[in-house]
Parts: sequence; structure tokens; C-alpha cells
Amino acid sequence: MARRIDAIDWNILRELQGDGRITNVELSQRVGISAPPCLRRVRTLEEEGIIKGYRALLDEKKLGFDLMAFAMVHLVSQAEADLSAFAAQVERWPLVRACWMLSGETDFILLCVAPDLRSFQNFVLELTGAPNVRNVKTALTLKQTKDTAIVPMEGDAP
Repeated sequence: MARRIDAIDWNILRELQGDGRITNVELSQRVGISAPPCLRRVRTLEEEGIIKGYRALLDEKKLGFDLMAFAMVHLVSQAEADLSAFAAQVERWPLVRACWMLSGETDFILLCVAPDLRSFQNFVLELTGAPNVRNVKTALTLKQTKDTAIVPMEGDAP
């Protein structure tokens, strides 16, 4: 059974989501506890997998990936082995930024980035030729209206 996350832990998580590079001293001051117990709490949250890791958020357009698109993939078979094999293949495609297995008509949705339309088209050709893929529908993004990697915190409005 998972332990209950208390108000201090919630505050630690909220602060780290806002700035993952904050020092432990600054974090402890913001959440109102001294540095040693703050560090112990952060390490516990990491060990429990609540904090999965830390990373820099990069601007894909400034790095030359001007196209962002979604690919909706429908497989021929939804047997566990086929779903797992496709998920493993997705890990090997560098243009796939994120992937979700879905319920319903679409088996997987892939968030893709590419430097240009031709590169994305070449990827789609590879994707449609992958084993067990029945069909692929794509949607090019026009404008991103929200981009946040934030999980809502206790007390935040839904």
C-alpha cells in the first residue's frame, strides 16, 4: 500500500515541477523545512517512483524540427505479443516523441517531430510498412495552444 503524501511532499512536488534545477536549500526554504529532511523527502519521492527523473525541456523548432504531427496507428492484431512488438519498434524511431496505447478504434497514437514534411512522409512510409500495421492516419499540427509537462497538484482547480 502506498504511503500518504502529506502537504510538505505536495509542496516539494509543486516546486520541483516549476523548477527541477532548484537547489535543496532553496527548495527547503520554499516548503518551510530544513535542508536535511527536505533532501530525505526528495530522495524518498524518487525511490518510490513519484519523481521519475529530471530533464531539460527543449524547443524542437529551435533545433530544426519544424513539423509536429500525430500518427494514429491501427494494427492488424491486438494480441499482447503484437502490441508489445509494436511498442518496442516505436522505441527505435527517433522521430516519435511520445506514444500511447489506446482503447477503441486506434491502437496507438504517436506524437512525432520532423525537420520537414518530406522527412515525416518518409517516416510514415516506414510506419505503414511495419509488421502488423493495418493503417495509419496522420494529422499535422497547425499551432500548439498548450505545452505543459505539469501534473495537477492537490488543491489545484480541475
